[in-house]
Amino acid sequence: MKRILIVAIAALAATACTPPAAKPTAAELAVLAPGDARLAELYAGACKTCHTNPQSGAPLTHDTEAWAPRWKQGEATLLDHVVQGYKGMPALGQCAACTPDDLKALIRFLAGKGED
Repeated sequence: MKRILIVAIAALAATACTPPAAKPTAAELAVLAPGDARLAELYAGACKTCHTNPQSGAPLTHDTEAWAPRWKQGEATLLDHVVQGYKGMPALGQCAACTPDDLKALIRFLAGKGED
């Protein structure tokens, strides 16, 4: 009995220490959206199409593995990539209604750094 209890506690501890999956599932991607209503609308209209489609080549929303090297470049570089366009990403991420602060918040949301 004691041994079963120890094994169960060890299993629970290992589960609690397991980091979350780096790549969100398709079901998670379908429902992810910023908590702020305005940002959620901008995200749905401009970001979601590419950042929830693995075939687009864009880093997926909250895919910590894909966003890690990008995040290391710094928020200013990421903002510049969004504003100017970068590789397959169109200028402003096709969000003409986005302010620079909106874009910064959306970048943080996409990278899983806040605004959930």
